[in-house]
Amino acid sequence: MIPTPTVGGDEGFVPHCGGAVYNTAIALGRLGGQTGMLTGLSQDMFGQLLAAGLRASHVDLSHVMIATRPTTLAFVKLVDGHASYEFYDENSAGRMIGAADMPNLSSEVTALYFGGISLACEPAADAYAALLVKNAPGRAVMLDPNIRPGFIRDIARYRARLDRMMGQSDIVKVSDEDLNWITPEPLSLREKVDGILAKGVSLVILTRGGEGAMGFTADGAEVQVPARKSAIVDTVGAGDTFNAGVLAKLSELGCLHKSGLAHIAPETLRLALAYGADVAAVTVSRAGANPPWAGEL
Repeated sequence: MIPTPTVGGDEGFVPHCGGAVYNTAIALGRLGGQTGMLTGLSQDMFGQLLAAGLRASHVDLSHVMIATRPTTLAFVKLVDGHASYEFYDENSAGRMIGAADMPNLSSEVTALYFGGISLACEPAADAYAALLVKNAPGRAVMLDPNIRPGFIRDIARYRARLDRMMGQSDIVKVSDEDLNWITPEPLSLREKVDGILAKGVSLVILTRGGEGAMGFTADGAEVQVPARKSAIVDTVGAGDTFNAGVLAKLSELGCLHKSGLAHIAPETLRLALAYGADVAAVTVSRAGANPPWAGEL
């Protein structure tokens, strides 16, 4: 729900389809990637809007689980274009899926992406962790915790789950705020990144808002790209669509598999990060998480 002035002058809220993993799926579909989403969607009016948005962006819905539970709502507060959120997620269609609801994935699924509050809110969080254990072998895995402290009821339990999931991932993307939450000790930026790489991760991507993005590989390479300058309307979905750009470019370059990520060349990584920045720059130039189509780039 994005704040918007009404005809009478008061501020109201206009519904925009979104959500961390949803935004990434939409952006991947618009960029031409063959992508599908695995989630729980409600039968209510908002769930129908979400499903229609996925279809319109060429996202496959065969792994969507339809429920009578309500849709998660996120009310956005904007200060100078930067977003903070108030979530309503109790008993929702996305949150209440369990491990027994998870479908079997075919060999056509070659890469998995996990992120957002679905990694924090149980029982879905445990279901996604179990899905990762079962399906990570032989598939590239990207994880973006996109940490929202207000959703974390049991910090120790969340940290343990996140630590296990990072250890099964090939790419871990974090913002500077995420990194400092994951590793609150007074260490240098590089030491905190090295701590994630030590879990067996091939690539850590660090985003720093207007300062751009950095990539760190298990081989010791470090790559930095600037943020693309853009007239910011709001930052909703910026990181999510950055992730889509990175995944789309890695796939295009034939590197979105475990061996390709384990020994990724610095120039290949630079191209992927730069493309992610291009995608995010378009997203922040318009309201809500409205990522670009390939032709807009």
